Amino acid sequence: MSAPVPSSAPLHPLRIANFRAYWLSRFAGTIAVSAQAIIIGWQVYGIARETMDIRGAAFMLGMIGLVQFVPLFLLTPVVGLVADSVDRRWIVRGTTALLVLNAATLGLLTWSGNLSLPALFSAAVLIGIARAFSGPAYAALAPNLVPKESLPTAIAISSIAWQFGTVAGPSIGGLLYAIHPDVAYGVISALLGLALATMLLIGKVPQPRAQKDRRPIQRILDGFSYVRRNRLVLAAITLDLFAVLLAGATALLPIYARDILHVGASGLGFLAAGMGIGAATTAIWFSFRPMKSNVGVKMLTAVIVFGLAILTFGVATQVTEALGVTRIGADGAIRVDFVISLVALIVAGGADMVSVYVRTSLIQLHTPDAMRGRVSAVSQLTISASNELGEAESGLLASLLGPVGAVVFGGVGAIAVTLLWSRLFPELRRARTFDPPDMLDIEPQHGVAQP
Repeated sequence: MSAPVPSSAPLHPLRIANFRAYWLSRFAGTIAVSAQAIIIGWQVYGIARETMDIRGAAFMLGMIGLVQFVPLFLLTPVVGLVADSVDRRWIVRGTTALLVLNAATLGLLTWSGNLSLPALFSAAVLIGIARAFSGPAYAALAPNLVPKESLPTAIAISSIAWQFGTVAGPSIGGLLYAIHPDVAYGVISALLGLALATMLLIGKVPQPRAQKDRRPIQRILDGFSYVRRNRLVLAAITLDLFAVLLAGATALLPIYARDILHVGASGLGFLAAGMGIGAATTAIWFSFRPMKSNVGVKMLTAVIVFGLAILTFGVATQVTEALGVTRIGADGAIRVDFVISLVALIVAGGADMVSVYVRTSLIQLHTPDAMRGRVSAVSQLTISASNELGEAESGLLASLLGPVGAVVFGGVGAIAVTLLWSRLFPELRRARTFDPPDMLDIEPQHGVAQP
């Protein structure tokens, strides 16, 4: 298949019109989805606290993550094949339209006073379905928009859109919700509409030819087989899975904001933006200074730093109370544990971005274009397992150990998993650059390309 753009084209991705439209679509969509996520979490926790204690409400927060994960888990074998067989632009367009309708419906229910836990859980299921289809299509579309040599930079710039969206989204969502819930949902719907409009601007791009000589079930299994056989890709995907599954603390932020740090909805917005601030700063750095050496060791180190930062976030209140230093400022208006918690989340976000950057680059550069949809679907499954299923795990542990115990357990677990993976997968530890070995075209008789 021909290259996405001629070799004479500008190397910087933002000089390519299709990529600019892609970037803006992802930026607007991420802001909207991040803002909606924090609002849904706040609404679920608020409604649950009317009839439940903290641990019971924490469990309900965790279940929001679970109901988003289940449809993605069930659909993963299908969505990757769809992304490799159907125009990826139209997959993203269709799922974005679904998200627009979903956000508008929640806004209407909020405005009419009919919002309930079943409505919020139903909305979460629809978000999970939309993300199941859009994730592999989005990931597989980006390499079709830029030259191969520009892909690491494109990944960093694309990550900026995502990370800035996660920074701005919670803050915008919290601020607009404080003004009025109707305003918040109106802006979210408009941003999703912008994401849809810009995706419609992307012109025709190369699409790998579907393997008509292979049955769909065989093609589905090819994606899983390729990941299993390419140990470097397998190591990168599974390390992120288990580290974030254990140490993901975002589901518990409403609990920390309301009942531990006592900073309310405005403080929740800052906490939710913390990881995005660190990640966006790191992504900007990589967009100008792409990582070129010792990529495997840097990923392992970053995940350990991530675990330490989450651990710090978890015990900030206990440490400051034990030291007797709880407030600073002339009038004692600033809580020290809140400042420490925010800084810890910023560090965690920066470390997580290093892991994301390495993992995404390895997957995209080590996977043939004809299989990117299916391999991206496998990657998305692990990412969703670490995020949404991690939220369920955090909620369950918080209901058993308390919020602080759950976060501490996760931070320690992430560090332990990283040390174990460095021994189980020496390929990751020895990875020096992103340069993949020469890849053969997919051979129908064997099912997958040889890594």
